[in-house]
Amino acid sequence: MTFLKHDTASRVTPEDIVRFKDYRVQSGVSPKTVKDSDLAGMKTVFGWAVVNRRLPSNPADGITIKVGKSRKLRSKGFYDSEAIAILKHAREFVPGREGPKLAAAKRWVPWLCAFTGGRVGEMIQIRKEDLRREGKLWVLHVTPEAGPVKTDEARDVVLHRQIIEEGFVAFLEKSKGGYLFIDPKAGELGVRNAVKTARNKVNEFVREVVKDKNVDPSHGWRHRFKTVGIDQGVEMRVLDAIQGHAPRNVSEGYGDVTIKAKANAIAKFPAIEVA
Repeated sequence: MTFLKHDTASRVTPEDIVRFKDYRVQSGVSPKTVKDSDLAGMKTVFGWAVVNRRLPSNPADGITIKVGKSRKLRSKGFYDSEAIAILKHAREFVPGREGPKLAAAKRWVPWLCAFTGGRVGEMIQIRKEDLRREGKLWVLHVTPEAGPVKTDEARDVVLHRQIIEEGFVAFLEKSKGGYLFIDPKAGELGVRNAVKTARNKVNEFVREVVKDKNVDPSHGWRHRFKTVGIDQGVEMRVLDAIQGHAPRNVSEGYGDVTIKAKANAIAKFPAIEVA
């Protein structure tokens, strides 16, 4: 290791971890990055070594850093005007040099995120076989079998009528089997890399019309979806189940939020008037 001048894990001490933490902050790295990336990563790696009897103790255990609360300059969700601008941008998108699947991602992922509240990466990694018809409903199965899902739990999301009216099902039916928006190399790492690349491209595409750096192009839809759901009187537990948020307490872990309950909730979401 460049900082320690050696690469022997057993020689790493808690004092080394503290010195590295201070060095990173003094180098201009944000305390949040140091806490959530550097320290968290070291705790995980050394923790694995302890569990597997490679080290007697975890030198990073108990070491943290105080993260000040950042200023909130605006809502974390897209404003209505921003949502309209993004969806219009996607609708009017004319493919250029990008491959057909990336072009399809720019066209459809913003619309899917707008009406599912899903993570951009989750929408990018969906496959044709992850969508099914249940009576009059179209259901998207978000599953870790397709790629990374933060909770590592599958969930079903009912598609909003406006996505169908926009032509997504017609696009789906013309698509070949497999991934709709990526062509990953074999293996889990291949999928992760393909999702990351496509997610960055979609986020850049969104940035073309939403310049405000105080709203995240990936999470702006998730926050907006929750806000709209609350406005429409949808129960928080149902919103959480649709978006893949963990139950807030033990009680919420009992019983299932059914397709019917989700469909009723999605039906309450108003269409976004895209001129």
